[in-house]
Amino acid sequence: MSTYPVSDHCDGKRFFNPHARARPLSAVFTWIRTREKSAWPRHVPLISYPPPPASVAPGQVAVTFIGHSSFLLRTATRVIITDPVFTTRAGPFGIMGPARVRPPGLRPSALPNVDIVLVSHNHYDHLQHSSLRLFDRTAAVVAPLGVFGTDAREPREAPALDWWDTVTARGAEITCVPAQHFSARTPFDRDLTLWCGFVLRIDGVTIYFAGDSGYSRHFAQIGQRFGSIDVALLPIGAYAPRWFMGPVHMNPDEAVRAHLEVRARHSVGMHFGTFQLTDEDIDEPVRALDAARRAHGVTPGAFEVLGFGETVIYSAAG
Repeated sequence: MSTYPVSDHCDGKRFFNPHARARPLSAVFTWIRTREKSAWPRHVPLISYPPPPASVAPGQVAVTFIGHSSFLLRTATRVIITDPVFTTRAGPFGIMGPARVRPPGLRPSALPNVDIVLVSHNHYDHLQHSSLRLFDRTAAVVAPLGVFGTDAREPREAPALDWWDTVTARGAEITCVPAQHFSARTPFDRDLTLWCGFVLRIDGVTIYFAGDSGYSRHFAQIGQRFGSIDVALLPIGAYAPRWFMGPVHMNPDEAVRAHLEVRARHSVGMHFGTFQLTDEDIDEPVRALDAARRAHGVTPGAFEVLGFGETVIYSAAG
């Protein structure tokens, strides 16, 4: 008996990528045995930035980079947070796994009331229950199929979406869109839940949060379906070594190609410089993004990296 609809990315019980498969678990041991891990600092202090604005006009979105894949987004009527993780480590209970080398750019106590939480998949660097519980009383939580069950820790209001499903939550039209990745929280539950990105249309702006993804043709499909994205939040880090990470994590050159294919007016880099998940240097994604922009003729203002805690206000096409 099937648990989920059978599709081009699900056999009824487990999910898979239509265009590329993540490396098998056995490859992890090869990577661990052969890896050439760059030395990261143990702690990087934050630069001080002004707090996020208390309001923006219709047709605008204030984007604040908290760190890794966590952003605070404010539109004219709503506040949204993506993959909120405030723990000191990206592992079980937030106390095991890779350590955070940069503190969150916004402390939980500094956050406004959040209306919508987007959870892209169940990896520990994107989903920590202790962080999610900060928003239990105020927010609608939107996630892909299987991420949330029925135990007491789960959000009370959590639409579960398949790729291309659309839901209206707190006045926002939210579409679950494909990503090329995988899921697991233990060695025994691989690909039992879905992974995704989200496209939000609210208050006159269209925002794309890519979640975690390798480069694939789904970016062009998203661009074709939505026509124009005002702001895209795209991963640029955790990509080395390529033989292992290539199917599931974009490098900066691929991120710039994705920016062009989703037809984003502005893109912001994420998924770098917070937890050392892979082998590249802490600053390499930012340096490589600069080279990739120049190679593809993309201006720095069209695809930029924000400081941890920095806010930029973007406007929709006039």
